[in-house]
Amino acid sequence: MTLAVHYTAARTLNTAPASSGEPGPGEVQLAPAYVGICGTDLHIFHGDMDARVGTPAVLGHEMSGRILRVGPGVADWAPGDAVTVMPLRWDGTCPACRAGHQHVCQHLDFIGIDSPGAMQQRWTVPASTLVRLPDSLPLDRAALVEPTAVAVHDVGRAQVRGDEKVVVVGGGPVGVLIALVARAAGADVRVVELSAHRRLLAEELGLTTWDPTADDIGALVGAWTGNAGADVAFEVSGAAGGVDTAVDVLGVRGRLCLVAIHPRPREVNLHRFFWRELTLVGARLYDRSDFGRAVALVADGTIPADRLISKVVPLTQAPAAFEALEGGGDVMKILLDCTDHSDDTQGATL
Repeated sequence: MTLAVHYTAARTLNTAPASSGEPGPGEVQLAPAYVGICGTDLHIFHGDMDARVGTPAVLGHEMSGRILRVGPGVADWAPGDAVTVMPLRWDGTCPACRAGHQHVCQHLDFIGIDSPGAMQQRWTVPASTLVRLPDSLPLDRAALVEPTAVAVHDVGRAQVRGDEKVVVVGGGPVGVLIALVARAAGADVRVVELSAHRRLLAEELGLTTWDPTADDIGALVGAWTGNAGADVAFEVSGAAGGVDTAVDVLGVRGRLCLVAIHPRPREVNLHRFFWRELTLVGARLYDRSDFGRAVALVADGTIPADRLISKVVPLTQAPAAFEALEGGGDVMKILLDCTDHSDDTQGATL
């Protein structure tokens, strides 16, 4: 018998035995090694997504692990292969899919939200969702491939180019990843973040940060850009003040990329959009090319994933891990260790 973490009600997680059958046609059974907890998982934990998430629900979509078994008809994969999962399942028939935008399918199954996720020791998924990992990449670092793919997609949606000036509003895990990916694209980046701990971590990674409570962001942007304003801003804070800052820092024909999930409508300075001919771009999820780029960035060290991992805790400590993340403080990314050393691994090295 293996274990799984179940969300059963607001602020309630239970770790309990879970059964796992053989993978069906086109499926694989995985042994998740590490699973990251993200902001969406916290929204679910708080009960904010109960209208969408059925209970009991197994959460988790930022993961790495190895294949245990392959189902009938699965080719090119074998037990022991190191993988992560692009946790999207689309119908292929809706207008979005027919237009080539399967990742925003109008009937999208986001695995780990709409169907069981990775916070378990055995996880069966469609083989089509697998993304191969290099054997040289440690599995704890590989758990950050999924959020890195988010950042790659965001930077692509904003069409960041070399030598552009980019402001990232919000220096949490995704904000720092966006800053690092934009820097890798040649941009000059600034990160606006309230938390001193997060600013320090970003600075240790070579990023320049600004404190909105102590710094005059407008004056800093003016001095940095020769009063032209930034070319691109990413709103990653999820706060009303973050929206204001992201709009205010932009220069003429600047691009605002909306990354954070805002739980309620926000007021936006539309006059600034009119006056400076600004563009607002939404960025949601990713596609397979984003995952391929993310694997490369994590594997070659461009994304120093180990520096973003605050702690690794056993799967059974999931409730405490969620509480630590919602409390803020000196925490960036927490991973759940799902490793199981039982005898049914069929030779996979976990």
